[in-house]
Formats: sequence, structure tokens, C-alpha cells
Amino acid sequence: MTQPGIVLSDLERDALTELVNIGVSRAAASLRKMVGGEVLLSVPSIEVIGHRRAATLIQEREGGDLVAVWQDFAGAFRGRALLIFPQVTSMELVRAVVGAAVPAEEVAGMEQEALAETGNIILNSCLATMANMLQRPLTMSLPQVLHGKGGELLQSEDGGGEEGLVLFLYINFSVRDRSIRGYIAMVMDLHSLGALQLLVNDFIDRVMQDEA
Repeated sequence: MTQPGIVLSDLERDALTELVNIGVSRAAASLRKMVGGEVLLSVPSIEVIGHRRAATLIQEREGGDLVAVWQDFAGAFRGRALLIFPQVTSMELVRAVVGAAVPAEEVAGMEQEALAETGNIILNSCLATMANMLQRPLTMSLPQVLHGKGGELLQSEDGGGEEGLVLFLYINFSVRDRSIRGYIAMVMDLHSLGALQLLVNDFIDRVMQDEA
């Protein structure tokens, strides 16, 4: 269940979705240069759900092993951002990134580096765009790659306990005509998510003033 006091209005959810979509659009442009082919990214919806519910939701949808690229972020709000794929999907992404010329037996050895680079581009674009448009600086750690189940991947020192909440985004991801599904999860504690909600409302007010 969503924690009391952290219920996004439709306007807040739409604003957050738009911010993230701008970020992933910029990420798609960067990835397009890297892979030398078409890259399409979109985030159709955002939910705020509990840590356990997020883990269950991913596991119910995917069932098998997962891989995630994660980076911690800190500033006006803080937590851990993860780009999560089913293991099978992640290998499709690696093949798209490294190119058809690389022998199949070498692809597995390039998985960690390719995933870390892709995750770094997407997560940095999303968070940098949010920070810029919310007019607050954020710092980010270097990307790390993890393998495991939903609950294991979503653990975080700052937001992984009973108070943990997850800003949960389903992501549509297409690279070189390969359909690759995945998720973006931002694990935050109650205080950080409340701070983000206030900043989103400030952003909405600025947009409305500019349009008036």
C-alpha cells in the first residue's frame, strides 16, 4: 500500500511522467549514437507503491531472474535508482549494443560493461533532467550491475526497509527493432518522496505561471 500522505494527484503524476519522458528521450538520442540504430524509449505511467509491492509486482510479471543497473543519488531528495530487466531481455539489449559483428561466445563477457554503460546513460538522463527542471542539483554514484530477484534488487540502505517507497515506472524500450521491456525504480524513504512531491508542485506552479 502507498504510505499515508504520499498520494500523487493526477496532475503530479502527469508532471512526473512528463519529466521522466523528457529524460528518456534524451537517453534515447545518446543510445542511438552508441548503437548506430533506432532507439525508442517511453515511460507510459508512474506509480508510488511500497517496497514489497514493487518487488512482488516485478516478480509476478517476470517470474525468472532479473538484472539491474543501480546508482545512488543524493541532493534535495535521495535514494537509489535502478534500471531493471528480465535476464533474457538484458541479453537482447547487450547484443543490440555490442553489434552483430561480435561473436556470440564473446557477448556474455561484455554483458556487465554494456549494461552498466546503458544504465548509466538512461538513469543519468532521467535524474539529470528531473534535477534541472526541478531546479535542484543531484549527485550520482557510479553504476553497478546486480543479478537477483525483485526483492533483492530493490534493497537500499536509504529506502529499503519498512518505510521504503518506490517510484515505479514501466518502460517501453526498443533498440534496433528488438522489443525490450524493463522498469525504472527509484527507491526512496518517506521524507525524500515527500520532498520530491513538493518540488513537483513547485514545477507545476512555474509552468502554469509561464502559460498564464
